[in-house]
Amino acid sequence: MTVALSLENIVGELEASVPGSIEEVSEKDIWIDMNRIHEVCSFLKQAQDIELNFLVAISAVDYIEYFELVYHLQSIKHNHSLVIKSKCWGRDDISVSSVVDIWRGADFQEREIYDLMGISFTNHPNLKRIMLWEGFPGHPQRKDYFEPPR
Repeated sequence: MTVALSLENIVGELEASVPGSIEEVSEKDIWIDMNRIHEVCSFLKQAQDIELNFLVAISAVDYIEYFELVYHLQSIKHNHSLVIKSKCWGRDDISVSSVVDIWRGADFQEREIYDLMGISFTNHPNLKRIMLWEGFPGHPQRKDYFEPPR
């Protein structure tokens, strides 16, 4: 069974290695500054005692006031996991660094988030719609999406 990493240990290591990257910590969650996601993910994959070398999933949640990106990470070698989150403020022109260069499995997941939620991923090698056609009006998983009249 995979064991969740201790947040106390991870917070300490992140603050030491990527200072200023943590925005908020709760009992179960760590929120990372959206502008530091790539740097934090790179550290979490490369740190010898952490080695989160497998991206299980990336998802996005629309809370109206902000979007939240949720990264589920796992270490195959150490058999532990971690979930990190990032709040993306605003409704227009939201952009976060892609993690495709860290985990190739992020490719389709970032494209799906872009297509359905409208969050862009800078430095993504092929950021285009994956489910809907180019020119589709809007992003249908947003809470403020209204289907255009036919």
